[in-house]
Amino acid sequence: MKAYFLNLYRGFRSIIKGMILTLIVAFRPKATIQYPFVKRELPARTRGRLFCNIDDCIGCKLCAVACPVDCIYITANKRGPEEAIPLTSAESGAKQKKFHLPQFDIDFTLCCWCGLCTVVCPTNCLYMTKEYEFSVGNQQDLIWQFGEGQKPGPKQSIK
Repeated sequence: MKAYFLNLYRGFRSIIKGMILTLIVAFRPKATIQYPFVKRELPARTRGRLFCNIDDCIGCKLCAVACPVDCIYITANKRGPEEAIPLTSAESGAKQKKFHLPQFDIDFTLCCWCGLCTVVCPTNCLYMTKEYEFSVGNQQDLIWQFGEGQKPGPKQSIK
């Protein structure tokens, strides 16, 4: 009989401990946020979508060579001898732009966000933004074009 009441006591004690723990957790501040309406502040070194300021690109192709997954496609055509060679902006070192860049595409379906392409860029025209939400319905929309004369954005599919 003594064992019976001892087991009852232990059972009630266990239930009370569980209820106290539940009450403590119930009144703590919430750990979740109401995403996508509320977004957390991103760390300073966040790696988001790549962006190329094509006006500062000199066409050296170092980013395409450094890319471990070959997701950067560049076509660089040498300027003619009679053409004036423009300079990049002062922020990028005022370097000569000896090439036309009709194609500068980045395929985000392949990109692994390693940042190696941004490290080797001599003019710092290629950098990672804080944008991390870019889901699309069509896979072709993840190939972004930055070439000269093009508006930066998804590749325009030919229908």
